[in-house]
Amino acid sequence: MEGLIPKPLKIKYFTPGVIVLCLLALNGLIFLAMRFIFGIGSVTNLNQQYPWGIWIAIDVATGVALAAGGFTTAALSHVMNREYYHVVVRPALLTAMLGYTFVALGVFIDIGRWYYIWHPLIMWNPNSALFEVGICVMIYLTVLYIEFLPIVTERFIGKVNLPGLFSIFNKLLDKILRFLDRTLSKVMFIFFIAGVVLSTLHQSSLGTLMIIAGSKMHPLWQTPILPLLFLLSAISVGFPMVIFESLIASRSFKLEPEMPVLRRLGSLVPLLLFIYLSFKIGDMVIRGTYVYLAEINIHSIMFMIEIILGVVIPLRMFMSKAVLNSPLWLFIASTLVVFGVFVNRLNNFVVAYHPPYSQSPYFPSFGEISVTVGLIALLVLLYRAFVMIFPIISVPETDHRPETLSNPIH
Repeated sequence: MEGLIPKPLKIKYFTPGVIVLCLLALNGLIFLAMRFIFGIGSVTNLNQQYPWGIWIAIDVATGVALAAGGFTTAALSHVMNREYYHVVVRPALLTAMLGYTFVALGVFIDIGRWYYIWHPLIMWNPNSALFEVGICVMIYLTVLYIEFLPIVTERFIGKVNLPGLFSIFNKLLDKILRFLDRTLSKVMFIFFIAGVVLSTLHQSSLGTLMIIAGSKMHPLWQTPILPLLFLLSAISVGFPMVIFESLIASRSFKLEPEMPVLRRLGSLVPLLLFIYLSFKIGDMVIRGTYVYLAEINIHSIMFMIEIILGVVIPLRMFMSKAVLNSPLWLFIASTLVVFGVFVNRLNNFVVAYHPPYSQSPYFPSFGEISVTVGLIALLVLLYRAFVMIFPIISVPETDHRPETLSNPIH
């Protein structure tokens, strides 16, 4: 947008909220250390019947879906050449990069023999859905870091000033940064396209992984089109996640929200949600699984929460001009979509999954919850640090004085 340029934010890092996040992150890191020292069984409630829990459902599956804002905004801005949306591309890229970094960390933590995580790099199994997910995530994470490099070069070209003995490297580092800047400007479009393609592959393959579970999965979620539903839900949550992140960042950093851009993004959401809902309901009608909704149990209740709160209500909200013009209602609508995808992944990987020989249901331990909450807190802390160091958030061309700006969500 005119009059806005990306700049590092000049704000105080530590606030009461940040201190709380630091404590949550520290608590998670303590349990994470226990996991690596004493084994995965010392911290989790996982067993032979339940080989995965919330670390896969939330840290990995949900994290991959919610990081979809990176490839949806890249497709909209770079592939479809909609320059108007460039103001939200950098924050979405940062969210995706940090999100996928923690997805990879989540897989690393959840593997029992974590020291074998490098095996897929040399021990290929093209018949494995999980292998495809792992390879795509690794490649896409590399692509995200490459896409972030121009922001690094923009920040440090002509400003490399290492102190003391390290000052001898200043000229060399500056030359490297300038070389990267020249080279990447010519080939970056390749990485934008690769990022979109890789995202569509592994988003759907997570659904393929759950198809393999077969009868262990409840019929409300077990369907041959599960890969398509995973992909459509990830695409549907892409723009709401960008809106969600943008409005939270605006409030946290005391900036005015980019309502013209967010309003346009919000106007694209109803069609995406409608397509996803149509496939979801159509699949239920064709397979006749709607009969399970007549049973009052955890499965029917969680399914209705997922569909009504996560799809139907926000679909109607995003169709309202009053919602699109209000930062508060736009935030609520986006939050509901994010919540819906979160519940969907939790339902698929935890609620719907029932091994035939299990003697008791799975429920996450305090240690599992602590690690998940701690990683989320650490992700937010890193996001705050990145926007203070790199030009990511677009601000008015005048000097940035966050304390003089009004609260955006009212």
